[in-house]
Amino acid sequence: MDDLKSLMRQNYLRYASYVVLERAIPDVMDGLKPVQRRILHALWTMHDGKLHKVANVAGQTMAYHPHGDAPIVDALVGLVNKGFLLIGQGNFGNLYTGDPAAAARYIETKLSPLAIEAIFNPDITETKLSYDSRHLEPKALPAKVPLLLCQGAQGIAVGMSMHIFPHNFCELVEAEIAILEGKEFEILPDFPTGGLMDASQYDKGRGKVKLRAKIEVKDPKTLVIREICYGTTTESLIRSIDEAAKKGKIKIDAITDYTADAVEIEITLPRGQYAKDLIRSLYAYTDCEVSLNAQALVIRDGMPWDTDVDSILQDHVARLQGYLKRELEIERDRLKEKIFCKTLERIFIENRIYKHLENVTRGEDLGRIVAEKIEPFHDMLFRVPTKEDIERLLLIPIRRISRFDLEKNRDEVAALEKALAGVERSLKNIKKVTITYLKKLLKNHGKEHARKTECTSIEEVDRRSIAKKDVKFCFDLQSGFVGTRVRGEALTCTDYDKILLFFDDGTYRVINIPEKQYVAKKGVRLICVCVADKKTVFNVMYKDPKTAFCYAKRFIVKQFILDRTYRFIEEGMDFGFLTKECIDVDLRFFAKLRQRVNSAKFSFDNVLIKGVSAKGVRMAARGVKKWTLKQPKKKSQES
Repeated sequence: MDDLKSLMRQNYLRYASYVVLERAIPDVMDGLKPVQRRILHALWTMHDGKLHKVANVAGQTMAYHPHGDAPIVDALVGLVNKGFLLIGQGNFGNLYTGDPAAAARYIETKLSPLAIEAIFNPDITETKLSYDSRHLEPKALPAKVPLLLCQGAQGIAVGMSMHIFPHNFCELVEAEIAILEGKEFEILPDFPTGGLMDASQYDKGRGKVKLRAKIEVKDPKTLVIREICYGTTTESLIRSIDEAAKKGKIKIDAITDYTADAVEIEITLPRGQYAKDLIRSLYAYTDCEVSLNAQALVIRDGMPWDTDVDSILQDHVARLQGYLKRELEIERDRLKEKIFCKTLERIFIENRIYKHLENVTRGEDLGRIVAEKIEPFHDMLFRVPTKEDIERLLLIPIRRISRFDLEKNRDEVAALEKALAGVERSLKNIKKVTITYLKKLLKNHGKEHARKTECTSIEEVDRRSIAKKDVKFCFDLQSGFVGTRVRGEALTCTDYDKILLFFDDGTYRVINIPEKQYVAKKGVRLICVCVADKKTVFNVMYKDPKTAFCYAKRFIVKQFILDRTYRFIEEGMDFGFLTKECIDVDLRFFAKLRQRVNSAKFSFDNVLIKGVSAKGVRMAARGVKKWTLKQPKKKSQES
């Protein structure tokens, strides 16, 4: 049994680690999940400037991704719809309506100019063996743009989840420039669906944002929704509006969806309703307003990293400087090698070293002689020539030697040395190079990524203040039915009010407003129905059947749990009456021998207001035979 537990624990930990690292959580190095990275790598190997069938791309990606084609196609469609790395042709679904993409065999894609320019560089990409050891795939792409924050990401793994909102490309690049210049910066989400956003509680990607759809008044009886909240679709939004209308929260006549390339949902209103008055209700009761919570969790150095978006951006700036420095070092070495080769060739031809080979009879002596003749010129070279360099000199044809242009060679070397000097200067000031690169990115691609979500402050909608005041709640004390579809006495209340019910067995309870509900109990009569406003004072009189003593109590129902039964008089007592008015009562006592006083007057004004569970005060020192209400004037009630 212990061996089985150990085996299960080990396998579960391996599975959990695999889900976290290889499926659900993106890596901070390039901001990509493994399936996204493999799709981009496959497209890079296929890249020829033309569009590729998505089905073909999925097939090529399966050489690196140990899963089926369906999740690959879904991830590819998501990358196309994000609008940064891939260009799509065909039906890739509708971000606004939630309609799915066409089949993979009907749609095409290719790398975007931004991806080609800023994502790939085989010279600085570290690779690893694919799952079947037949291919090499990148551990991480050298992304020179903060893809994780540009595209956003969402994932659920074993025991952890993450949700990073998409941000505006231009603002991220400007923030990276500010980081390099030592200036303050702030980055806020920018959602592809547009809308209004209150990011006052965003807290650098660890808090939440409040989103609202953009609603405009077309005419006094018509509203048009132009932009929706991120995470919703026109279908889900219309469904939420229909549900609010069915519950009586709002009144609409018709709702029509004209959405195609842009959102356009038209709401027409019935008689007595006006567009400008409905907007707040839409924000209060429908998906026209939503709140989204952010959680910045990523993989760094093979481990989960709970962080914030500012730290992610600063981490990318440091990596970007490293990428650019490495590229410059590679370019420097390449230029040095070119200068070396051209200079070595010029020395070989200009000094007629090839002439010393005319009388050599043994082939193995050729290299040795050339090396000896070039040795005095080593100070003119970046490094000592190798055997391979000598062999390359020996392969120069005589026609090329005869046509060698010394001046052209010197000019080419001078141009290379000038370029080398520029690279050396750049290496000494990598921060300036990085800023220049970012400004170039902003110039080349900034116009394509304008902000879509408008930042503003959104006040909390007080639902009580916009709740309908004309909810007609009725009750019938005789039948015991209450609700909005009951005939009888009526109360005017709001959708948020609770209803307080009193019964003649000394109990009460509080309920929500129903359409129609039977609340009475067998042998128990409903005696009072009112709004549970937690401030109304109730006056109750009850009698002890054993002693005939009568008690009076005044109370307010301030605390309650819905649908739970409470008592407002002690159990075993006979209920007398319940009223909201402060009244006077005439009491008539049982007759006694030699007792001249047979009646008394009692006023509820003299009773203190206490809790509903408090015991009442005794109204007289003698048993009461009957009583009569004096104020307000009503029909006499007798025990």
